[in-house]
Amino acid sequence: MAVSSFHRVFTFECRSDPDFSSLPSTENLRNNRRHFPAAGLSVAFYGVSSPILRFPPNFQRQLSTKARRNCSNIGVAQIVAASWSNEGTGNPAAGAPPVPAVASAVDAATAPLPLDLDAADDKNVVDAVENGAVQTNRSSYSSFLKSDASKTIHAAERLGRAIVTDGITTPVVNTSAYFFKKTADLIDFKEKRQTSYEYGRYGNPTSTVLEEKISELEGAESTILMASGMCASIVLLMALVPAGGHLITTTDCYRKTRIFIETVLPKMGITTSVVDPADVGALQSALEQNKTSLFFTESPTNPFLRCVDIKLVSELCHKNGALLCIDGTFATPLNQKALALGADLVMHSCTKYMGGHHDVLGGCVSGSTKLISEIRILHHILGGALNPNAAYLFIRGMKTLHLRVQQQNSTGMRMAKLLEAHPKVKRVYYPGLPSHPEHELAMRQMTGFGGVVSFEIDGDLHTTIKFVDSLKIPYIAASFGGCESIVDQPAILSYWDLPASERAKWKIHDNLVRFSFGVEDFEDLKADVLQALEAI
Repeated sequence: MAVSSFHRVFTFECRSDPDFSSLPSTENLRNNRRHFPAAGLSVAFYGVSSPILRFPPNFQRQLSTKARRNCSNIGVAQIVAASWSNEGTGNPAAGAPPVPAVASAVDAATAPLPLDLDAADDKNVVDAVENGAVQTNRSSYSSFLKSDASKTIHAAERLGRAIVTDGITTPVVNTSAYFFKKTADLIDFKEKRQTSYEYGRYGNPTSTVLEEKISELEGAESTILMASGMCASIVLLMALVPAGGHLITTTDCYRKTRIFIETVLPKMGITTSVVDPADVGALQSALEQNKTSLFFTESPTNPFLRCVDIKLVSELCHKNGALLCIDGTFATPLNQKALALGADLVMHSCTKYMGGHHDVLGGCVSGSTKLISEIRILHHILGGALNPNAAYLFIRGMKTLHLRVQQQNSTGMRMAKLLEAHPKVKRVYYPGLPSHPEHELAMRQMTGFGGVVSFEIDGDLHTTIKFVDSLKIPYIAASFGGCESIVDQPAILSYWDLPASERAKWKIHDNLVRFSFGVEDFEDLKADVLQALEAI
């Protein structure tokens, strides 16, 4: 049972038990202070060794409002006194009750801290914990964040977060564990009367900000982060499909997902039906003939960008007692709202568009609190936790998500049209083109089609290699969705261990190219692609 009356706020704490006996009076501290502008705190030193600052889970300190709010981000000044005051806060002259003297840093760390910070946006920073997931209060964002563009920047941050700071950016909380002052507090936590992350594998305040930001974008009750997109896929499949259960997936999908489904799940007695993304009849038959737990599919798919009718298949799944999970990595939460269309869960490899800079790995799953809690329980057992430094990079990256996706949508559409009209290109796969088999569907359920364009060169393996090697801007690499353009031949990058006959079963031909357009200038990319085509 979630307890909303207890609020945990994360800020900074001194190393325990320094010797404060030699400190002068509070008045002398005010008159003889050194100022540290990097942290915005005035701090006095009288021969006391510098204490070490860290983020504890239970920090409730009798500092003034101003001092508490100035404990911001990295490089915070060392705190050696806890009896400062500001106008109207703990100042008897201002008519407020005096702040009790603090005997030690340990007492300071656990003394009651009222949450009446001088702005209403710091109230109710943390209001619940559900199966180890500390949840923040997001109810007020809808009142002033109307667009996804604003949500990518401000959601889970502008109205306060699980860390008290006046820094604009969310601090990184690097800790592997969270302490309790006394055993009674630990018992209160275990009996659901108190909240805590308890251990680094179970949660982190920096990661909570990212989870809440993604939830806001997806319109989800809850989100869970993991160390990679593949980790997210594996944990949700294992959590939601019981031993001996049945799963449905599609022919076109990320190969590592297919390998896991084909080689690992059978060891748990799990069987799988594989259907074409657009074959609704085959999906219905599979649902009726098996006691299916989950239909797991990408939309758009990798690498042919096929689209699934999310609204229709969700109705079919629910009618037959199955859940629907959409891997929306190629779409992003900006181009497609899978949950609003009827999906029970939506997952992403955050490594791609969300991070957007080819510098961090991560994955997420969003949905109802009930389903995410089931996944979270197994995740806490298996591990695969996202590092808080990675969470920070994702938060940073998502602030430009709308700008990057807007540019990539535009470039992808224009390049798809250019390639389709070129005589040396045999076929183009892009949902925004009328020639795409699910174009009309994509127009209904997507607002943009992304920066990835797959196409077939009019030639063989070596002709295609020459085209790729003639390109000057994109990197030959895995992944997609970042600022830099990336190109690859799936036959080589992802399927080279299989003979050509096996690759052909999945329509991975030697002349297939997957091009992820970044945020470079369109005219530069156009010139580069055209010169490479002229080279073959």
